[in-house]
Amino acid sequence: MKMKLWKRNAVVAAIVLFVCMAVYLNWSYQNGETADAGKTLGQAEMVSGQTGDPLVDTAAASATPAATGSPAPEAQQESGYFATARLNRQQARDSALSILQDASSGENVDDAMKEENNQAIQTLANYTVSEAQIENLVTAKGYADCVAFIGEESVSVVVAATEGGLTDADIAKITEIVTDETGYAASQVKIIEAEA
Repeated sequence: MKMKLWKRNAVVAAIVLFVCMAVYLNWSYQNGETADAGKTLGQAEMVSGQTGDPLVDTAAASATPAATGSPAPEAQQESGYFATARLNRQQARDSALSILQDASSGENVDDAMKEENNQAIQTLANYTVSEAQIENLVTAKGYADCVAFIGEESVSVVVAATEGGLTDADIAKITEIVTDETGYAASQVKIIEAEA
């Protein structure tokens, strides 16, 4: 029984570690992005300025809507940091989900372990829905962009920098959105302003 409990705790610890790593990597990438603004981690650029990647070339073409004379769709106007943060968060979640599903499908897994893994999967799903809701509500309040990261103990919300910086009123609005959506206390909410 102790071995099963240890395995369950190891799986939960691995999931928490993946989520924490994703948050840290997003934070460190955002802080080190000033020299390479507009580049994606791992993106290579050829001498001629072409990457050879049709997705990157399409994104570069859509980033200059004035050249075509028509405004770019709002989905394509997403800033590099926020798009990368969402992608990294999703990759970390997908990895954690894969680990949980593999742990649940093993031959030697008892019903209690399966139930625990299913509960962890449901928790990840709830986090994903809540993060999307927070992001939608914050942008509906007039902020340019936002990405939320929910963990077991806290919620981090990265908001696009405003011209004059976030005021106390801005922080109060965002905190209220997060506490209403998650049930976390205001002291568990971290709001970070990021340059787009």
